[in-house]
Amino acid sequence: MTGARWLATDWGATSLRVWAMAGREVQAEGASELDLERLAPADFEPALLALADSMLPPDEVTPVLACGLAGARHGWVEVPYAPLPCCPSARQPVRAPSTDPRLSVGILPGLCQTEPPDVMRGEETRVAGFLAARPEFDGTLCLPGTHSKWIRLCGGMILAFRTAMTGELYRLLVRASTLRRAFDDIWNDGLFHAAVDEVFHHPERMPGALFSLRAGALLDPRATGQIRGRLSGLLIGSDLAAMRDLWQGHPVAVLGSERLSQLYVSALSEHGAEVETVAPDRLTLEGLIATFEQTGAATLTAP
Repeated sequence: MTGARWLATDWGATSLRVWAMAGREVQAEGASELDLERLAPADFEPALLALADSMLPPDEVTPVLACGLAGARHGWVEVPYAPLPCCPSARQPVRAPSTDPRLSVGILPGLCQTEPPDVMRGEETRVAGFLAARPEFDGTLCLPGTHSKWIRLCGGMILAFRTAMTGELYRLLVRASTLRRAFDDIWNDGLFHAAVDEVFHHPERMPGALFSLRAGALLDPRATGQIRGRLSGLLIGSDLAAMRDLWQGHPVAVLGSERLSQLYVSALSEHGAEVETVAPDRLTLEGLIATFEQTGAATLTAP
């Protein structure tokens, strides 16, 4: 052992990840699938114990630092959002009720801003992990996904952010719109880049461009591979256009899955961004470590 024992936990919408820590070293880890929308507040402690019971020493109180949706309105306990500007590793955890005497649970707040209104829960801990390695970064993080986040960083602080429902719109259009009848899984890279460029320069064309995908499939039923690449390009191009004031003129780091990151990097590069990819795998854990060292240890071990 190289330090105090504690648990790092990440509560996502569909999963729970737990790391048993000794200082900064991982001693054990586990993950389980969970649907947090189906959990009542009283269900969170049993869900944690189902995964981490064997990680808890029997005669000790183990601090648990949690990020993500455990602090949401219908989570373990609602934790108010912290306002911007904010150093993400300096957020103070809020104690959560627990009945097992081996647990002392603290849940980190998410972040909010009022103009324009926006919130995040969980992503800010990933940002804390990024800043732990690159505290001097002065630029923008892009976290593509269901709800893509664009986060402006400077001086180790989150200064501003905005969210786009890019991935959720893609899923809804593919599964529940008129496009579902014509969608196929063939990818056309040229159509993707043409669509990015079109909507980036002319965002007002977006609604009509979407319907033209369906019209094109009706007029030429033999055509395949016309929708997936073009739909992705329209949505990602719209995302870039809407957020350009956050990223233009600044270095951009993209933190996401490999395929989605590649699409955003290529789109950003074509429109003048200085852009890089960063592997997101350990960033949440690194963020929890940095936060525990800065605030969590004292808060969660206090009587």
